[in-house]
Amino acid sequence: MASATPLDAPATRRPGVVLAVLTFVYILNFLDRQLIGIVAKPIQDSLGISDGQLGLIGGLYFAMFYCFIAIPVGWLADRTSRVGVLSLACAIWSGATVACGLAGNYAQLVVARMTVGFGEAGGVPPSYAIITDTYPPGRRAAAFGIFNLGPAVGAAIGVAFGALIAQHFGWRMPFIVIGAVGVVTAVLLRLFLREPARGATDDGATLPVEKARFWPTVAMFFANPVLMLAALGSGATQFVTYGLGNFAVLFLMREKGMVLGQIAVWYALVLAIGMGGGMIVSGRVIDRMTRRSRTGYATAPAASLAIAMPFYLAFVWAPTWPLALLLLSVVMVFNYFYLSASVALVQEEVRPDQRVLSGALLLLVMNFIGLGLGPTWVGFASDLFKAQGDAHALQTALYTLTPFYLVAIALFLVLARRLRRETQVLV
Repeated sequence: MASATPLDAPATRRPGVVLAVLTFVYILNFLDRQLIGIVAKPIQDSLGISDGQLGLIGGLYFAMFYCFIAIPVGWLADRTSRVGVLSLACAIWSGATVACGLAGNYAQLVVARMTVGFGEAGGVPPSYAIITDTYPPGRRAAAFGIFNLGPAVGAAIGVAFGALIAQHFGWRMPFIVIGAVGVVTAVLLRLFLREPARGATDDGATLPVEKARFWPTVAMFFANPVLMLAALGSGATQFVTYGLGNFAVLFLMREKGMVLGQIAVWYALVLAIGMGGGMIVSGRVIDRMTRRSRTGYATAPAASLAIAMPFYLAFVWAPTWPLALLLLSVVMVFNYFYLSASVALVQEEVRPDQRVLSGALLLLVMNFIGLGLGPTWVGFASDLFKAQGDAHALQTALYTLTPFYLVAIALFLVLARRLRRETQVLV
């Protein structure tokens, strides 16, 4: 008798349902990840930790597991059930999120956060491949744009509900409630989401008889200039986005005078409208640009970051929180064009049986640079400037992220030139 959910069974005939489910899981993924930054001040007050220690929890300690565990997880998912891997990962990171809320000291919080990173390593790469095998070329960037609403919606929900719950019940309760929701979601995901056939939406695509081997796939990725430029450009961008994101609430409260109740309303709206709108718009813009030329995968992020940079500087400088949030809304719209572009480019550049591992390698490079080093840099820079007597140390630390905008723009422009040359050779 055939299994009810066989491996590589035809995907559901309603791709929108698949995308909605995966997006919801991504919302939980990012929500759990961002809770530390959202309730940073209460955690600092409760456990007595510095900006540098906070940066390590949200950055390097988390990324050490999140980035490197993603590689064997990606290899496993390419050879087994991607839905099964995603479900198990969701259960692990959600259980660890509950443990964060039960931590009694800094060391326990570090261990719990590392375990969250371990679980979240299996969240995004399988989803990338499932979406790619559900949507055909020409529609994938828009689908990834919707999927990548996960960070925006997750962050907005985290700010709105996390801040309110923390205000009334303490900083531990948001971790416990949201973690419990994730555990239930993991069970439902395994029961109801079907595994799509690999290569199902690729015109004329056929899988090789043998499964993609681990080390040859890794070597292919790091030897491919297109893939590496996309990963490095994304990493430089994430250095800014994660460096800012992990300290934004603390910055708005400490430097701009906001309180948790205001954060729960106004900063949540900025994330939902700014980041969310940027994700949707970027996917559609990139799909339209890449129908004419593949260089759109690089020129769109380069142009968007050039627009975002002066608004970012103005946001850090702004003397009042309403003006700061208005400027930050513009920054959020344009800061995230890189994500849909890089993910779609990498997924189209490799074979169907290499997609999960290649997605994991993309995450390894860009998240180790951005997620691992960005918050760590800001935290230690803030502590350094404070030790030197700077009364606005965190503000000064955020200014130091600006050069990474220029690095990211330069890398995406080099990628555009590379894609243009490859297109000319093919013609």
